[in-house]
Amino acid sequence: MIGLLRGKLLEKSPPDLLLDVNGVGYEVQAPMTTFYSLPGIGGEVTLYTHLSISENLHQLFGFIRVRDRSLFRTLIKVNGVGPKLAISILSGMEADDIARCVRDNNTVALTKVPGIGKKTAERLVVELKDRLKNWDLPHAALASSGDTLPLAVTDDAYVEAESALIALGYKPVDASKMIAKALHLQPEATSEELIRLALKSMAPV
Repeated sequence: MIGLLRGKLLEKSPPDLLLDVNGVGYEVQAPMTTFYSLPGIGGEVTLYTHLSISENLHQLFGFIRVRDRSLFRTLIKVNGVGPKLAISILSGMEADDIARCVRDNNTVALTKVPGIGKKTAERLVVELKDRLKNWDLPHAALASSGDTLPLAVTDDAYVEAESALIALGYKPVDASKMIAKALHLQPEATSEELIRLALKSMAPV
């Protein structure tokens, strides 16, 4: 089992990363909550990883915080929740927000995540209730700050942000509307800032 990778970040295109670890390139999928904390291309990063093995596919999933990996592993134990959906859930909400939704039986907030309908949201609440009962919730969920310098938004940034949302499961028309709304809120933004604003608008209040 590969549990941790430390190396140079070569590529990042949500949800995919390419990490150079001593000359070996590892392809890793990560939620947006991890992307917000990544360094620039060429920077060194440490990721807590989970190796998923199916009949025809081996996939590595990476997380900037061990807490997020722990919740990912808990999510994929829920009936009907695979790694892709778990990544989508962790992209739309911080780990503490997810735990709070489960604690408060807030299925409405969970259904805002693409791929989660009412029945799946109810199943998440029921099956995670006991598994997350010891989750240490702060008084308020802390959003990742990611202090980055704003840049003039470009067509590339818009397209990258839109593509990332589509990769996470949002319909193209919805992704376009979400990014347009984010752009209205912050006219000068990087692609990752646009994604953060778009997903924040879908997160529970």
